[in-house]
Amino acid sequence: MSFALLRSSVRRAALTAPRAASRATPRAPFRKFSTPPPAPKAKSNTGLIVGALAAVVLGGGGYYYLSSNGDAVKSGVQILKAKTNFTPSQEDYQKVYNKIAEMLDDADDYDDGSYGPVILRLAWHASGTYDVETKTGGSNYATMRFEPEALHGANAGLDVARGLMEKIKAQFPWISYGDLWTLGGVAAVQEMDGPIIPWRPGRIDGVATNATPDGRLPDATQGAAHLRAIFGRMGFNDQEIVALSGAHALGRCHSNRSGFEGPWTFSPTTLTNDYFKLLFTESWVWKKWSGPKQLEDKKTKSLMMLPTDYVVISDKSFKKFAKAYADDKDLFFKDFSAVVAKLFELGVPTQQFATPEPWQMKTLDEQKK
Repeated sequence: MSFALLRSSVRRAALTAPRAASRATPRAPFRKFSTPPPAPKAKSNTGLIVGALAAVVLGGGGYYYLSSNGDAVKSGVQILKAKTNFTPSQEDYQKVYNKIAEMLDDADDYDDGSYGPVILRLAWHASGTYDVETKTGGSNYATMRFEPEALHGANAGLDVARGLMEKIKAQFPWISYGDLWTLGGVAAVQEMDGPIIPWRPGRIDGVATNATPDGRLPDATQGAAHLRAIFGRMGFNDQEIVALSGAHALGRCHSNRSGFEGPWTFSPTTLTNDYFKLLFTESWVWKKWSGPKQLEDKKTKSLMMLPTDYVVISDKSFKKFAKAYADDKDLFFKDFSAVVAKLFELGVPTQQFATPEPWQMKTLDEQKK
């Protein structure tokens, strides 16, 4: 798992009607699941001002930033918003969501044919640097744009995701990086058949001095005490730690990035509760190879689990939550939705948000109905 102030100028927008937290049937019928296992192997004015906004960005004022004493300073984009009387609406953010969603599956030569997992990882790693005691880190400043944070070991490979999101940013230069990246995480989860993730805008972009030190993200070689220390620093309890671990149903590890290799499940581009089911139903043995310690399933040797994953079923407290999620996908989706929404808001002062209650962004499929 790899598993702080400016009130936003964004207009408060009406909430969408509540929708189901999960989807009964995956959208992509060709995707594989754990049973049976396979053989190894409202009309917006956004478009009218994008050109002008881009000119301001290129002029050097393209994001919110902070002065040396921590006060928020107006950028060129903010000034242009005032001059054009433009404040993004929920519809504008939905357009950004749609562009991200359309890009996710345009990945024929990347991993399992989807950028979804790496876009979700970007949102998670940008948010998971939060320290509840010092109130530093989190998604508010999007500091992974700067070195050395961009080069932290836990962020290896995320240059791919940042590069993809730069293309979206070029189309919507008014959106902050923090909002863009977390909205990308929302799109990734929802478009990979996961639950609705409540989300609201309001993050601002910081400067390099706001970057966080290395070591704030989990070390996959460690045990339960490490997980509680890392996630406890963010403000999460045991149940939330396990729910977040369920994101490992998606994506895979790469030996040239993390050192580990392989996917956790047979359906790495579809969010299910298979991660938990496989932990309990498969026999896991230590992989014999030259890389770091990781487990593989004894039957097909095509799946992997990290030491921190196995802790989810070997620690007594973690195990009860993992078993509940293995037995009940709807329960997992409900808790996963809540904890991911919390994760993506870490480090963002409440007064910055554009709306008191989060929005529910519509999936591409829902917009076709």
